Amino acid sequence: MQGHPRAQVPVTLGTFTQLYSCTPRGARLARRLVANRMHVWGFAYDSDVSETVTLVVAELAANAVRHGRVRGRDIRVRLVLREDVVRVEVADGRADRLPVVREPSEGEGGRGLLIVVALAERWGVEPREDGTYKTVWAEISVPERLGGRGDEGVPHHLPPGN
Repeated sequence: MQGHPRAQVPVTLGTFTQLYSCTPRGARLARRLVANRMHVWGFAYDSDVSETVTLVVAELAANAVRHGRVRGRDIRVRLVLREDVVRVEVADGRADRLPVVREPSEGEGGRGLLIVVALAERWGVEPREDGTYKTVWAEISVPERLGGRGDEGVPHHLPPGN
């Protein structure tokens, strides 16, 4: 019996999930802790991958605080490290307000999603079935030879428990 080739399931190498207050301070803390997590995973603070992931988190968290705030609800930041991608997820309490990519106005602001679109391989929005939260996600490519040949900023091992 011949079967159909199965799609290879991506291997998850690490996850990080944290709740933050839906405030500018919470968004800043998210950025700092994500930079630290990337470092723990073996991506140097100044590596392209770490800086890109940190910037995407900063933009999505700032959008969640600005446009997704619901009194009494936190934002959730989740990172999933796979062999070839880091998936960033930021969940907020406004499932009724979906992000829209727009050209920035002459004033400040309006550039966050344009930055995410430019840096991420893919991005999207997933509303929760019960309508209480939405998750905005982005996927950032990491160098292909993970743990391989001395690539700068690529983890060669992950500490236990990640």
